[in-house]
Amino acid sequence: MSKITRRNFINGTLMAVGATMLPFDGISQSVMAALEPEYYPPSRMGLRGSHPGSNDHAHSRAWSQKTNWGSTTDLDEVYDLVVVGGGISGLAAAFLFQQEYGKDKKVLILDNHDDFGGHAKRNEHTINGETVLGEGGSESMEYPAGYSKVATKLIEDLGVELDKFKKFYDADFFIRNGLGAVSFFNKKTFGEDKLVQHPFSDYPGFVEGLMRPTLTYEEAVQQTPLSAKGKEQLLRVLKGGQHDLDIPKNKLKKYVRSHSYFDYLQNTLGVDDPMVLKMARHTNMDYGGLGTDVMSIGTALSSGSLGSDPYEMWNDAMNKGDYNDYARKDEGTYSVDEPFIHHFPDGNATIARMLVKKMITNVGPGETVEEIVLSKFKYNELDKSSNVVRLRLNSTVINVKHLGDPKNSEEVIVNYINGDKSYKVKAKSVVMACYNMMIPHIVPDLPKEQYDRLKRLSKVPLQYTTLGLKNWRAIKESGIGMAMCPGNIHNVVGMDYPISMGGYEYTKTPDDPCILHMRSAACGDTIGAPKIEQFKEVRYRMLGLQFKDYEEEIREHLGGMLPKGSFDFDRDVQSISINRWAHGYAYRDPGKIGRQRFGRIAIANSDAGGDSMVQSAIDQAWRAIKELG
Repeated sequence: MSKITRRNFINGTLMAVGATMLPFDGISQSVMAALEPEYYPPSRMGLRGSHPGSNDHAHSRAWSQKTNWGSTTDLDEVYDLVVVGGGISGLAAAFLFQQEYGKDKKVLILDNHDDFGGHAKRNEHTINGETVLGEGGSESMEYPAGYSKVATKLIEDLGVELDKFKKFYDADFFIRNGLGAVSFFNKKTFGEDKLVQHPFSDYPGFVEGLMRPTLTYEEAVQQTPLSAKGKEQLLRVLKGGQHDLDIPKNKLKKYVRSHSYFDYLQNTLGVDDPMVLKMARHTNMDYGGLGTDVMSIGTALSSGSLGSDPYEMWNDAMNKGDYNDYARKDEGTYSVDEPFIHHFPDGNATIARMLVKKMITNVGPGETVEEIVLSKFKYNELDKSSNVVRLRLNSTVINVKHLGDPKNSEEVIVNYINGDKSYKVKAKSVVMACYNMMIPHIVPDLPKEQYDRLKRLSKVPLQYTTLGLKNWRAIKESGIGMAMCPGNIHNVVGMDYPISMGGYEYTKTPDDPCILHMRSAACGDTIGAPKIEQFKEVRYRMLGLQFKDYEEEIREHLGGMLPKGSFDFDRDVQSISINRWAHGYAYRDPGKIGRQRFGRIAIANSDAGGDSMVQSAIDQAWRAIKELG
């Protein structure tokens, strides 16, 4: 067991230095109010994201159909709007509701987690007295030039100036430090710990300024620990493309969207080496479908999977907009026409924090986005009775029901659990900004077709781990800007985006502290199994692991990947935050029927748009509050 676990962890939760040490399930609303500034979830480490205890009541409702929660306390609170879910969509719904219907409208936001923001989770690591920020989920505003007018206006209303990110983002950081895209093959899976200076995919291509590999395909393949057969087949994949398909050019675009990527690998290219197929299966991270074994050729290529670089080999098969032309390829770095640079030091948590600050002004110092980055919020300000907008954490909604006939009801009863006790409040309107697949379990009497549409929704499990490193000398020595790791739980490891703003400075030298990001988009054990089955398998596996299991794997991972003379886990790793999202990316679209208003209840969350992007969260929030007008 490492020094980290012995020193700092209590039941999988790393408490902030000096904070009151309470068992996790002891954090009720009354305890929150008494904690004063010590209650500060962003600095907690250990098992985070949907942390232990956060989903217990929801699972009891959905899995066991529990209805008896004991006696319910009527708080005698009446709100113009109750929002179920304190992620970006829920916060945006509250903010837009007040903008649309009046600043005096009373709003209550309920969330089952110990922090607001949903997937936009802020991770604060303290290293040698210095605060180092990272994101535990929703990380960036992706291509904001394409946002709707509503999403664009909201971002502007929060004070976000997009042009400033060209200054905030240090595009030369990676090349200045010799950090590129590499691959790590671990001993447990591939028989040898081996780092190769090539990603064998195009997934790293979205990191602006990251160094491109200089090794040829042939040179890189020969350095892998694959068998002779595996090396030959890997090279075949890397040099493959539309020229391997006996398809007329005018039919290629339709073909790659209707045919399996794995069928192309196995039947067109003749790949059967299990290690090559493992590499192919674990190069997808961001396209909401687990492994590439359940993707079309087009989706796999668009997600940067094995064999997708260079895109020129698929030029006639891809639509314009499926990928961006490299803008600085000749300079030896990844760079695209629309740079992926709109990233705050804590990811989209800054957007969530700005929304809260706009509605609850006493929550902490700072007025602008840049000032908010380093502002320490006072969580005991969130649910004061004097607030027009109140944010109540650790509160799982288990029943939302109209008082009377939904068609002409003017009031909705909202029942929630906080600290294992049942409470209820009243609302003139409700926005369900929670996971949409939970709505059928907590909103009775939904029309059957709407119930069925929402019930069929699911989520893609994802995990974002942040490590607080005392220095990154071993990272620089290894040349790692981003490492593809097909044999490990965390498929991708890399340095954070080099963003400095508002007095927060990104790490400058290898002797300085930094955040190391580790991502996991795990697959089920059976290649080609239906997505839903793989989601369930991965979800149960993820939730079945304890912190010590993750720590052991991370120790082995980094110990095998980084040079032993420069890296020592116990010496160099200060803190770990395992952000587990058993329900991550949205899967399936509920359609108009699924997201339609039901009486005084409207539906938001990015799920309602069948999407996982921040702009969808905002757009769905706007649609929901407009439906309540």
